[in-house]
Amino acid sequence: MGGVVIVGAGQAGASLAEKLRAEGHADDITLIGAEPEPPYERPPLSKGYLLGDVDKERLYLRPLSVYEDKKITLRLGMGVTKINPASQTISCENEVIAYDQLALTMGSTPNQLPAKIGGDLPGVYTVRALACIDKIEPRFKAGARVLVVGGGYIGLEAAAVAAKLKMNVTLVEMAERILGRVAAEETADVVRARHLSEGVDIREGVGLKKLIGEDHVEGAILTDGTELDVDFVIVGTGIQPVSSLAEDAGIRCDSGIVVDTYGRTSVPNVWAAGDCTRFPYKGEMLRLESVQNAIDQAENVAINMLGANEPYNPYPWFWSDQYDLKLQIAGLNTGYDHVVTRQASEGQSHWYFKDGVFLAVDAINAGRHYMIGKRLLEMGKTITPELAGDEDADLKALLKA
Repeated sequence: MGGVVIVGAGQAGASLAEKLRAEGHADDITLIGAEPEPPYERPPLSKGYLLGDVDKERLYLRPLSVYEDKKITLRLGMGVTKINPASQTISCENEVIAYDQLALTMGSTPNQLPAKIGGDLPGVYTVRALACIDKIEPRFKAGARVLVVGGGYIGLEAAAVAAKLKMNVTLVEMAERILGRVAAEETADVVRARHLSEGVDIREGVGLKKLIGEDHVEGAILTDGTELDVDFVIVGTGIQPVSSLAEDAGIRCDSGIVVDTYGRTSVPNVWAAGDCTRFPYKGEMLRLESVQNAIDQAENVAINMLGANEPYNPYPWFWSDQYDLKLQIAGLNTGYDHVVTRQASEGQSHWYFKDGVFLAVDAINAGRHYMIGKRLLEMGKTITPELAGDEDADLKALLKA
């Protein structure tokens, strides 16, 4: 197959490189990353790393020696400026690198607040990259006043860390409620109640109008007219796929790099995997933002680069840790019209249905319910709403049926 160049040294890029070696690829593999750090885990950034419970080295997916042993060349702190499919080369700052096969695993980038409302003021942060967390961490001190913009998982996880450190936390969510795009009211109610019990001031249906300050952010004006004094701001308003490099090269993009079910882009010898992609799923085009998808899709692309011709069939699952709440999600709840709640010994689960068909489950401190729901989805089995809500029913028996 020849030399492989992988642009993007995150979870997907590292997984793709290692899978190529594991499957017997003997030629050169070059893994290029814009950040100076080797591939690392991102989920702990807004949780354990920010709390100081996880050291930087523990974030690394592999010790550097593993890449050396597997003859995977790491080129870190290197920005790619251009892809030239005609010559099968990529351009970096002062170098042109040739490829036989190119994989794009560039991930995603956090949405920023507009400069016109003060989004470019010092003291306004996102929590997507290691360097960002290193800048924020010194500000996470008891008594500090922080405004969190966005009531999705990233914002809520950051708020939970801040509250645990005895900070004064205000979280604003422009939509009617937190987790509005990703979870049912039943799940949001549990999460909201836990945050409120920790003293987080959650304001739903309220947005940010403007940040105030000259040399540093000092305050915020909300859309309802409220003025807040703040020491810093965390922005958790979603992410966007990194696809401009591909788009400039003539690769088809549409809210992400468009790939087929095998991971191929619209340009020969160029593949893509992870957060930056949109791929076919159950008759629609899907962009899936999760660690598991980054790993699974990247490994699928790797074997297809080697000729397997294996379609990608994801089994989506996610998680979020906030205080003592462990939220585990299996499946996609898109289009749900009915939610059933099932109690567990220390928590509960919420089962999503559309026209009576089981779609997904949110399990809150209910790991057994999560595992059963996940296995049902993976096995292509279903469950009725009545059975999901029957506390006396043995759902595990369904896995054997």
